[in-house]
Order: sequence, then C-alpha cells, then structure tokens
Amino acid sequence: MSMSEVDKIRVSAASAIERSRERRRPIGTKSVALRRQHLYKKLGRVLIAGGIVLIGAAVFGALIQPLGFTGLLALFILLIGVAVLFGRSPFPEPRQADLPKADLKQLAGRTEIWLEAQRPALPAPARQLVDGIGVQLDLLAPQLQTLDASSPAAANIRKLVGEDLPELVAGYQRIPAGLRTEAHAGRTPDETLVGGLKMLESEIGNAARSLAAGELDKLATRERYLQLKYQGLEDEDQA
Repeated sequence: MSMSEVDKIRVSAASAIERSRERRRPIGTKSVALRRQHLYKKLGRVLIAGGIVLIGAAVFGALIQPLGFTGLLALFILLIGVAVLFGRSPFPEPRQADLPKADLKQLAGRTEIWLEAQRPALPAPARQLVDGIGVQLDLLAPQLQTLDASSPAAANIRKLVGEDLPELVAGYQRIPAGLRTEAHAGRTPDETLVGGLKMLESEIGNAARSLAAGELDKLATRERYLQLKYQGLEDEDQA
C-alpha cells in the first residue's frame, strides 16, 4: 500500500471522527434539555419496572416459598432483562416534516436537534452560523413557553423556525456535492446557504427580542400601575 493510499485512509478516518463529533456536539441548551428529559423518563420506567419485579419477588418469597439461590439468580436475570427492555428506547430524532407540527414549547429544542444532525454535511462557514442560530433559538425558547399557539406571532415563528430554516438546509443538501461550489445565477449553493442562514439567524434573534420587548412593556405597565395604586394609598394615608 503506497503512502498516498495510507494518507487517504487517515484523512478519511479523521473526517469520519470529526463528523461524529460534530453530530454529537449540541448547538444550544434546549436540545440538551430535551435529551435529558427523555433520559430521565427512560430511567424512571426502568426503576418502576424493576421495583415491581422486586416487590413481586418479595411477596413470592414471603407467601409461597423462599427464592433460594436459583430464584435469586433468576431474579437477577429478570432485572437485567427489564433494564434492557425499558432502557433501550432511543431518543426520537425529529424529522423535517415533524418540525412545523411540533409543540410550540418544544419547537426551539427540536429544531436544534434536527440542525445538529444536519450540521456535519454543511460547509464550515454554515456550521458556524448554525451554532449562532442555536444561540438565538435559546433566546427565543423562553418566550415560546407562554406564547399563545393560535396567535399570529406563533404562526410566524412556526414558519420561520419550523419551515423556512429546515427547508433552506434540506434544499442545500439535495444538491449534488460536486455542484455545490459551482456558480448558478451568480452565486454558488454554498454562498446561497450561508447568506440564507445569516438572514435567518438575524430574523430569529429579532423575533426573540420582539417577544421579550412585549413582556418588558407588560412589566413596565404593571410597575406603573402598582406605583399609582400604592403611592395613591400612601398619599391618602398621609392626608
């Protein structure tokens, strides 16, 4: 085997490792929270099922006959089986078609998870922008917890985050890799992707700040109401 072939294999292996690392690295805190929530639910199911098995074994040993060595061995094997059965469920990775219909409270986190899976296939400048979009989605997520799902603002955010962003990334990936650096209508697909991601990053950030500004206005109005109410009471007491 020539050195050039060895180098090619080494580069290919390094690229595969890097893609694997990129796929595992989260772009935001909300995707991490959703995965952690799934893990806790899975552990809860394992503990509940294991507890039921242990209680059943204790009742059997107390009322019918002691378990003995064979019974304890069977109990141990049964507990392992329960752990495997209830602990093997993987995290349900969101598909592009699922994002527009996702629960509004989970939209930011599920979009982050979808983007994390797509990021290794994107060019380096686009991967950096995806990381920035993750930051903006983290800013947006708290506002989505209280936003009315039937409001026009919610519909706009669903289209922006659940439709426009995934379709831009998926549309780029549908282009053959050999054509992504060739110019079409004055721009390469790589340049179009980067430009679109920049625009979407800005729009998501603006949406987050707009919703937050509405809450700040409500807070300021509430503060002013309290000032007028209680300062008025103080003035009456002094009079």
